[in-house]
Amino acid sequence: MNRVILIGRLTRDPDIRYAQNDQTMAIARYTLAVDRRGRRDSGDGQQTADFISCVAFRQQAEFAEKYLRKGMKIAISGRIQTGSYTNRDGQKVYTTDVIVEEHEFCESKNAGSSSGSSPVQEAEGPAPDSAVGDGFMNIPDGIDEELPFN
Repeated sequence: MNRVILIGRLTRDPDIRYAQNDQTMAIARYTLAVDRRGRRDSGDGQQTADFISCVAFRQQAEFAEKYLRKGMKIAISGRIQTGSYTNRDGQKVYTTDVIVEEHEFCESKNAGSSSGSSPVQEAEGPAPDSAVGDGFMNIPDGIDEELPFN
């Protein structure tokens, strides 16, 4: 089974191209920065994220063109595809891409460093004045015994 699920941030806006065959087909290419598991700051200067090349076709590419922007946190699912080609210098170059079958947003359009618009709507929640600066709701004093965890 060849199945990949990734969550990460777009390193740049998707590059959209249109193939002119019998029918015009949209092709979107972008790179997803995916954090590695474990400690975030290893202190030894090693890379803490992998940069995964992703390719989307047809409706998924059109979705990427319309809604995805640099910095957005998304989840994708798809499959790994490898290939090779010979470059201008005559050297064989090997490629590995994730062929995107589905995109999902991982945060609201107001969160993170995303720009532009997306179809994600904020969930109905408490009034804005009841949230602390870190995004969590204040818990009133005296209800500690009512909480399901202590």
